[in-house]
Amino acid sequence: MSKVTDLVKRLFIGRALRSTQLHEQLLPKRIALPVFASDALSSVAYAPQEILVILSIAGLSFYHFAPWVAIAVVLVMLTVVASYRQNVHAYPSGGGDYEVATVNLGPNAGLTVASALMVDYVLTVAVSVANGVDYVGATIPYVAEHKPLVAITIVVLLTLVNLRGIRESGVAFAVPTYAFMVSVIGLVLWGGFRLLVMGDELRAPTAGYQIVAEQTDLTSLAAAFLILRAFSSGCAALTGVEAISNGVPAFRKPKSKNAATTLLMMGLIAVTMFAGIIALGLASGVKLADPATAAHNVLINGRPAGPDYYQQPIIAQVADAVFGNGSLFFIVISAVTALILFLAANTAFNGFPVLGSILAQDRYLPRQLHTRGDRLAFSNGIVILAAGACLLLWGFQADVSRLLNLYIVGVFVSFTLSQIGMVRHWTRHLKTETAPKTRAQMKRSRVINFFGAVMTGVVLVVVLLTKFTHGAWIVCVAMPTLFLIMKGIHRHYENVAAELAVDEDLQVDESMLPARNHAIVLVSKIHKPTLRALSYARATRPSTLEAVTVGVEGEEARALQEEWERRGIPVPLKMLDSPYREITRPILEYVKSLRRRSPRDVVTVYIPEYVVGRWWEHLLHNQSALRLKGRLLFQPGVMVTSVPWQLHSSDRLKGRPEPAAPGAVRRPRHEMARDQGAKA
Repeated sequence: MSKVTDLVKRLFIGRALRSTQLHEQLLPKRIALPVFASDALSSVAYAPQEILVILSIAGLSFYHFAPWVAIAVVLVMLTVVASYRQNVHAYPSGGGDYEVATVNLGPNAGLTVASALMVDYVLTVAVSVANGVDYVGATIPYVAEHKPLVAITIVVLLTLVNLRGIRESGVAFAVPTYAFMVSVIGLVLWGGFRLLVMGDELRAPTAGYQIVAEQTDLTSLAAAFLILRAFSSGCAALTGVEAISNGVPAFRKPKSKNAATTLLMMGLIAVTMFAGIIALGLASGVKLADPATAAHNVLINGRPAGPDYYQQPIIAQVADAVFGNGSLFFIVISAVTALILFLAANTAFNGFPVLGSILAQDRYLPRQLHTRGDRLAFSNGIVILAAGACLLLWGFQADVSRLLNLYIVGVFVSFTLSQIGMVRHWTRHLKTETAPKTRAQMKRSRVINFFGAVMTGVVLVVVLLTKFTHGAWIVCVAMPTLFLIMKGIHRHYENVAAELAVDEDLQVDESMLPARNHAIVLVSKIHKPTLRALSYARATRPSTLEAVTVGVEGEEARALQEEWERRGIPVPLKMLDSPYREITRPILEYVKSLRRRSPRDVVTVYIPEYVVGRWWEHLLHNQSALRLKGRLLFQPGVMVTSVPWQLHSSDRLKGRPEPAAPGAVRRPRHEMARDQGAKA
């Protein structure tokens, strides 16, 4: 069974890599861009659309606010990109926002950022995959009918790819990501050329439709609130910007410089695509309504669209207007857009495990998250992220509109605290820096980070005000819950470390050593395992040695006593009474009585156990021994020793190579053969 499991693991994940091969997994900029930027770039597929959808609530007249909303989003995006370029230079270790907040604002601020980012990473996977399923479901009915199942299947496939290592996943996702960038930028350039140079009229499929306003006669305050809500939805375009600051260790040297360059490229490309799509959408007359009410609010030739109406996404409508419906370029753009939405989850698969590893190193998460797997990726973090995303997809039925309301709250919490932390960072360093040129650079960086903190703080307030009742409250509950869990884990690790710590000047006190060792061999009947346990116990030369059995049945107990004496076994046999036919309790009480009589003594309990070779045989043997060991482990001053006896069924496992544990480093066969030859 183990061989089969190992074979399946090698088939899907690949050959294990040595720890010394970690440098081979580092990414050049051309691979790092698609690995870390797919989330931010893919937001072009839905962020411009969300702006128009929210504004349509008040009718088409509010579309004239869309350019101003888009300009505000672009301004925030450029500010955040500029701010994070300062982060990657100042904190290149990969802690990102968590490290910045912890160092400059304290552990609680850092933990707040960490909980926000972890929630947001899970949502990134869920939203991206659900949105991609929507694109595919528009043309394949089966996908639309089974959205949660298809979405979960895609998450599983992404998990397997990422378990193969960051470099392999980067290479696998590079081509689709670059194809999406080239396609959308080509769409924007050609559409702009036709519109501005050739003077062509671009007409989207929905250009002639009308939208019935859900809310009319809005007061100034209500109108401002609606515009702010559209702005907060458009700020989904900023998600993923922080991923590069968390992934600096994955870059080739010089790490900080390469990360900053990649961040700048990502920002410029994302801004170009975002602004171009919304500009062409408005120029071509794209009409978008809330999907939940589109059947009634969208009017085609003066009549409601009806329940069968499918609202094409904004990129599809712009591609239709620029290239024509059914054209090759239209099909390519639709295909790569759906694909990039699936691959956008890869940003989270690279950010979440690294953050989890750093938190585990700081004792805020289980230490297993700090362990690298066979392919030198943080496998446990990848699996946990996938499990969380699958639960969300199943719980929300892969509904993008419901999931999107939970989105971007966490990321703007981390944005804001990180930028405030960077302002404190520069202020602290300015107190000790004397070089005029360096001080000027620090002051410039502080201004950039201060402006970023103000902008992201305003967006955070807007997001909370406009999305809280639409589902963001769930994130506001999840973040404190995760915060408290991590605090509890940290408290546990700190208590254990304090309990186990040894003082440097501590001398071995003879009075602290156990005075004597009382050895007990548990006996059920006289057979080979019992005799081996007795022999082993005698070989350890304890202070006292006795065999102990529990007299459940009177006849069996007397027969065992008689056989013991007849064989002349040189170890006294003690019979414990058990009127209620229990085995574990009498032994525990007897061990406790020995400890009470001599608290400084140690009691060693030897338990004979069978070694079997088939899984079902484990169900037939050693159950009493397992229960007893589980209880004895909690008794102070008691040592438990298992004495194995191999049954014939275990012979088939002899000589079988030991399966490698997660993170194990395997050596080539010729090296193993060479070492074995040297030993011979």
